[in-house]
Amino acid sequence: MNLLPAGWPAPKGYANGIKTRGELIFIAGQVGWDTQGRFAQGFVAQARKALQNIAEVLASGGAKPEHMVRMTWYVTDVEAYRSSLAALGEAYRDVMGRNFPTMTLITVQALAEPDALVEIEATAVIPD
Repeated sequence: MNLLPAGWPAPKGYANGIKTRGELIFIAGQVGWDTQGRFAQGFVAQARKALQNIAEVLASGGAKPEHMVRMTWYVTDVEAYRSSLAALGEAYRDVMGRNFPTMTLITVQALAEPDALVEIEATAVIPD
């Protein structure tokens, strides 16, 4: 259940809070690379691949994208994020559908993988 305090405007593309019960899945930060360690080219392409990687981890745990309740995005260039919102939204909906969990965006100086532009971690709950 999405939580929206009285009088607050509805958020766009995320939830302020989610209340749920069930089996938890914690997904480590995923970057935009394939199984051979090759990075997608460009910010949006890397974000799409990171989301696809999250979807694969979810599936391996018996979950689906709609089970996600929390995501944290780490980006090396907040302007790349801001200037790509429409394309990012399309990539997100293509992979994750219209499930919008709680989300946080953090700008970092660098990520552990030198070629990574974005890293996304997630938490999912498979309902009881």
